[in-house]
Amino acid sequence: MENTSKLQLWYKNNKEKIINDYFKFLQFQSVGTDPKYHSQMLNCANWVMNYCKEMGLDSYLIETPKHPIVFAKNSQKQNAHTILIYGHYDVQPVDPIELWDSDPFEPKVIDNKVYARGAADDKGQIFYAMVAIKALLEMSAEIPINIKLCIEGEEESGSTGLSKILEQEKQTFACDSLLVVDVGIPNLNTPAITLGARGLIQMEVEISNAKQDLHSGVHGGIAYSANRAMTEVLSKLWDKNNHIQIPNFYDDVNPDFSQEIDTSSFDLQEYLKAFGVKVTAVEKNMSPQEANWFLPSLEINGIYGGYVGEGVKTIIPASSHAKLSCRIVPNQSPEKVIQQIKNFFLDNIPKGMDLKIKTHASSSAIVGNSKSKLAEAAIKAYSETYNKECKKILTGSSIPIIWNMTQKLNCDVLLIGVGVAEDNIHSPNEYFGLDRFEKGFLIISKIINHLKN
Repeated sequence: MENTSKLQLWYKNNKEKIINDYFKFLQFQSVGTDPKYHSQMLNCANWVMNYCKEMGLDSYLIETPKHPIVFAKNSQKQNAHTILIYGHYDVQPVDPIELWDSDPFEPKVIDNKVYARGAADDKGQIFYAMVAIKALLEMSAEIPINIKLCIEGEEESGSTGLSKILEQEKQTFACDSLLVVDVGIPNLNTPAITLGARGLIQMEVEISNAKQDLHSGVHGGIAYSANRAMTEVLSKLWDKNNHIQIPNFYDDVNPDFSQEIDTSSFDLQEYLKAFGVKVTAVEKNMSPQEANWFLPSLEINGIYGGYVGEGVKTIIPASSHAKLSCRIVPNQSPEKVIQQIKNFFLDNIPKGMDLKIKTHASSSAIVGNSKSKLAEAAIKAYSETYNKECKKILTGSSIPIIWNMTQKLNCDVLLIGVGVAEDNIHSPNEYFGLDRFEKGFLIISKIINHLKN
């Protein structure tokens, strides 16, 4: 507890500069998926690199085909535990801009919450990790474990750059433990570490039945609408119990309802109120949290075809399109699931229609070890910071690059953070509480201190 007091005092004495630097970080329009922000991405990466250098870390940029990765490390010691801390400086697009109450790239504080794009995901979270390292260096001059930072610029768009250079930079990123600072806790008062995350598959489907859109009077009753074909096959994906109807889809699913994982902190009524959800799609005989953590899910992210502008246009669309995403659980193979989905569409569209399916980067589920040195250090850090028992949870979300990193680096993995579902990440008016920023700072500092023991 004495160490906690010292950390809190350091934070208090440096708080004004910490917040000012946090705001500078947030002001970069680092939308990695949009080419028009390329210069902003580069400026942001250089700012992060220079911040790490000023802390006393050896820091430089690792070039990729798209956006650079910021790498930093302290003075490395032989036989010391090595931790690689992962985060990202890219952010989601701000659209729809008209729904923001303030400029998304001009941070604004209301009720001790910082409103800005990236305030939580992930600039706020990776920045409190950077500040924690800075504090430890200033307080002790030397940290007795090896710390490395990998802060990339393409997490929100598939981490293609990091994927491409991972093999050649394997030694650069070599570590005993990978700490992903990009998730959250069940609610404001429940500390928790995240032991696993679902994998992700993304697909685009196109069904077509004519060389052009057709007049719905001249061709109505003759030509089969591509939109009709698409909606018919999509409607067959689930039964009335919300069970996915793709043959063999659940063959490799083996839910582990371990007593180790806490599912009790999810409040359905609070969830419905917070997000305005009126109808749920929870699989029968499962709790909402169990369905989100232990079972795969399949969602239609978008559907379009024909005329969708103002007014009407009486046509039969030549083609119809759908974007799908699938979250998969441990033991499910992305390649196998992709083929199952393709087969389902082939078997359920009218014979003779053309089908095209494009798949994007996919990833397997992440599984961490609750008994690892990193997990045990994190549990202590959360418990001390919140002064209550630390839960062990999962997340239904995905960070696709992490599975790839664990395979290449052969390391333990743990996901942590102090975000909450209400932070509006990926949505207008994203925010992050400054009280949680300080808690995150304390947690990272304590994790590092516990790892040296």
